[in-house]
Amino acid sequence: MNPNYYRSHRRPDAALAPKKSFNKMWLLGIVLICLIWIFWPSKDKPAPPSKQPAQPAAQTFNKQQHSLTDPASLWVVVNKKRALSPANYVPANLVVPSVLLRVPDSESMQLRADTAAALKTMFAAADAAGVPLMLSSGYRSYDYQVNLYNGYVMDEGQVQADKASARPGFSEHQTGLSLDIEPADKSCEVQACFADTSAGKWLAANAWQYGFLLRYPADKTAITGYEFEPWHFRYIGKELAAEMHARGITTLEEFFGLPAAPNY
Repeated sequence: MNPNYYRSHRRPDAALAPKKSFNKMWLLGIVLICLIWIFWPSKDKPAPPSKQPAQPAAQTFNKQQHSLTDPASLWVVVNKKRALSPANYVPANLVVPSVLLRVPDSESMQLRADTAAALKTMFAAADAAGVPLMLSSGYRSYDYQVNLYNGYVMDEGQVQADKASARPGFSEHQTGLSLDIEPADKSCEVQACFADTSAGKWLAANAWQYGFLLRYPADKTAITGYEFEPWHFRYIGKELAAEMHARGITTLEEFFGLPAAPNY
């Protein structure tokens, strides 16, 4: 038999087997290299993002810290709809602040102790800024307010008196927390022009830092019931003053959601 017959008629599979085996090994090698590249730790690969700690929820201001009706409360709200009770209330801790006084021997130079301390600090800051201030009026007793209000009524009539002066039992001054301020030189003394003085401008910009509120703003007469009084400030404490300033709220009525008090 012709030996070339076998060489020319061998099964094709027998000739291709080594080639197929080589191809499989080559593919497995490529796959292995890819896997090593994917899973091999590398300095250049970005680290997975770390979990950020949960942020604490923003704390809401607690409006129930102090009573709005107790006359001894730091946050008591007194207006034409909210009378003091009792009507003849007298603060227990009245003192004369160590500041420049308009009438040194007058009962009306007294303030609550906390208010007096804050006022002293604020006046010192104003003086350092070149704006010396003076206390014009502070605490007013019920009887004092009777005489003051009746005088306004006699001079101007009740309608006009109610725009500028509180009826007895409805005055913030009686709490010992409210006060009138004027420049040390008495310019624009208890007048609207006080707002345009260096003293008035300094107070309008800085009083909140010491816990004081400009109680009767120019654009809030329909809410407070009183005409603009740039000299009249109310002590409410630094915490509340800062919160109101940050939120741009200028009246206690609006901040605490109380009804407007344009009249009695």
